[in-house]
Amino acid sequence: MPRDRATVRDVAAATGVSIATVSRVLNQQGSVAAETRQLVEQAVEELGLRAPAPRGGTAKPVDGAVYVRCPYVLTDYFGLIVSSIAETLDRHGRQVVLNAGEATQQDPALSSLASRRGIGGAILILPPEPREDLVRLSSRRFPFVVVDPRTALPRDIPSVSAAHHSGARQLTAYLTGLGHTRIGVIAGPREWLAADARLSGHSAALADVGILPDPSLVRHVEPTTAHGYRAAGELLDLDPRPTALVAFNDKAAIGALQAATERGLSVPRDLSIAGFDDIDLARATTPQLTTVRQPLQEMGRMAVSLLVRLLERHEVEALHVELATELVVRGSTGPRVSTIER
Repeated sequence: MPRDRATVRDVAAATGVSIATVSRVLNQQGSVAAETRQLVEQAVEELGLRAPAPRGGTAKPVDGAVYVRCPYVLTDYFGLIVSSIAETLDRHGRQVVLNAGEATQQDPALSSLASRRGIGGAILILPPEPREDLVRLSSRRFPFVVVDPRTALPRDIPSVSAAHHSGARQLTAYLTGLGHTRIGVIAGPREWLAADARLSGHSAALADVGILPDPSLVRHVEPTTAHGYRAAGELLDLDPRPTALVAFNDKAAIGALQAATERGLSVPRDLSIAGFDDIDLARATTPQLTTVRQPLQEMGRMAVSLLVRLLERHEVEALHVELATELVVRGSTGPRVSTIER
């Protein structure tokens, strides 16, 4: 039967190195050969549980650069987060090692991250890796923070995200207040934590006014303009069609605007459309998009704040941080037509 908890002594016995060496590896301290470090980390992983921190004394701060992984194109959404992270790390005197671009999604970066020389910690933005990879990295006592996690994380893995549920709930409540009762949803991928939270918020707002969610009005898609266009087309071809559409993000909402225009629908007279994020494109459409503003730059700054506290060995209690969103009403939403004509 496996133990409840591995000890430093267990790891030392499994690797044949001293307890002091194991402690240095676990606490990211001192000079340890790369091969020895890898051997100890592998033993910790194979024992299946996190080894405890050494008893007594005060651990020293962790030196080294911060590895920032954003395996996506640095558009206005991801670019704002990465820029704020880099600027804030610079104020803390930390160098940045950037790993970015869609091509890097296939890069097995996490498996060797804890052993990379000169890297003290990491910030991982919407990591595509499975939850198990993040748990494994955490078991090596490597300091890192996740921004906008794709899947649910254990409590002891620090993360920063927007309040997706409350943001979506506020948006849908606004639309029902305008008289909309048949609202189509262009949701994100089913396996995304944010997509689940936003759909839950949407459903809660409908329940508040006595409306049961209708699965036929929901489309799960990749949050791009092209996929938003196709999903909106499917929803607008229903009979009866929705009088409002809410999209997972502003890009999908822009695709919905295109689909509405092709069908001769006037926005917002015939159809209300809303997005999420409040990127620059939300103000470049005609009409401008109603959306939910995510504090993207603050998410980056908060991630750095959490990581620096971890690197400096401060105690961190609020490990899962949700930042408030804001409903931004613009011209793409309005009262239901029947409400106007009454």
